[in-house]
Amino acid sequence: MADIPINPLVVIGVGSSFAFSGLFYHLYQEKKKELEKLKEIPVFKPDQHLVRVLRASPHKRLQYVAVEGLVQADGEPLASQFIPRCFGVIQKIAVEEHWKYWNSLTKTWSSRTMNRKETNNSVPFSLVSPGAYMTDLYVKIQNPLEASGCYLDRVYYNVRHAEEGLVNVVLQGLSGEKPEAMEESEELLRVGSTLTGFGEVVLEGGQVMRLQAPQDGRKYILEPTDYRSFMNRHERSASLWKTLTAVTGITGASLLARILYGLVGNQDDRSK
Repeated sequence: MADIPINPLVVIGVGSSFAFSGLFYHLYQEKKKELEKLKEIPVFKPDQHLVRVLRASPHKRLQYVAVEGLVQADGEPLASQFIPRCFGVIQKIAVEEHWKYWNSLTKTWSSRTMNRKETNNSVPFSLVSPGAYMTDLYVKIQNPLEASGCYLDRVYYNVRHAEEGLVNVVLQGLSGEKPEAMEESEELLRVGSTLTGFGEVVLEGGQVMRLQAPQDGRKYILEPTDYRSFMNRHERSASLWKTLTAVTGITGASLLARILYGLVGNQDDRSK
């Protein structure tokens, strides 16, 4: 057997394929379990049905549910600082300055980010049912900044490059630093956008509903989409891991079969 040549790269390919197949299968199983748990979560809209369920529940409380609706400011919404007639309920404005400094060791200009400023604003808001322009039924969102999820939409982004004049070039050469660019961005949770919140819902008084962080330790989540699209994204992720498991497993099996076929063929040639 010692004189039978085996390509080490093929052996490495077999091991790597089976290793990745095992990893992808593990990720698929984890995502599958997550999907099963998500499918167990009751889904509601801010309507009379949710009010009736809350009234019939112990302590007028649902421990963990999903509520899907449209964003509506409880009072005056926040106006975008850059986009006309664009309003939201949560706003994040970030400004970054990019500078270059002279590195005397490498004799080159190096870049760095400094003077980053971030401003966060929010106003109270609620979720209302789609199509319900005039309604007394809504779900107030409690402490939205404590929730996880990428629910802000970037509405403005701009990079302004620094202009270099002769005097500035001389001063920059003496100081060893010079401005390169200033980056501005604005993100909003827009009024009228679709939002799905995962958390605890309580009924206060007769009609006022509130979504808040769960008391049982589960995640308080705000997703900028409807519930069906949210589930579709997780199902696509599970399908991706399943496909990668199959592809890498088949690749490893094919390479292994090639090695075994080569070994058997060499033995047949020696016996002849």
